[in-house]
Amino acid sequence: MSARSATVSRDTQETQVRVGVDLDGAGRLNGETGVPFLDHMLDQIARHGLIDLDISATGDTHIDDHHTVEDVGITLGQAFARAIGDKRGIYRYGHAYVPLDEALSRVVVDFSGRAGLFMDVAFTRDTVGSMDTQLFQEFFQGFVNHAAVTLHLDNLKGTNVHHQAETLFKAFGRALRMAVAEDPRMAGQMPSTKGRL
Repeated sequence: MSARSATVSRDTQETQVRVGVDLDGAGRLNGETGVPFLDHMLDQIARHGLIDLDISATGDTHIDDHHTVEDVGITLGQAFARAIGDKRGIYRYGHAYVPLDEALSRVVVDFSGRAGLFMDVAFTRDTVGSMDTQLFQEFFQGFVNHAAVTLHLDNLKGTNVHHQAETLFKAFGRALRMAVAEDPRMAGQMPSTKGRL
């Protein structure tokens, strides 16, 4: 495979977002979005996915965080799609269970070429830090639509909203790491009987 990295920019009247992704990185996050709790969650994706992320975002957070969070998800999805290429030789599927004290989450991802988000999470509070917990779905929906993946997110247990969110993002990072890894037994082959994804 060629170098599996990409940089994508998204400029609108609401946000200016730039995302760089290296799928074979060391787990480093560089940059910030202006939404502190989202930055903390992006750090979990990078660290547990062993993916390097270079992210900068400015947006109309004086209104609220919605546009910034959604557009970071969109741009991250676009960068993943570009970095992964035609998907030859990857595992394609990834899954992870991650606990944090009383919380436990499961994430399953398929680089299927079909966008589908199935999220079963009942957050115990409406906010975590200053971030509205409804915005996590907006982030993941943006990612799914533009990375063209099927993504299942389930929080199986949890009473602390910070722990619920953190287990989801850690598991997401670990599932991504598994799915995009190069499978030595599939070298050069498409992981689908269709012949394309």
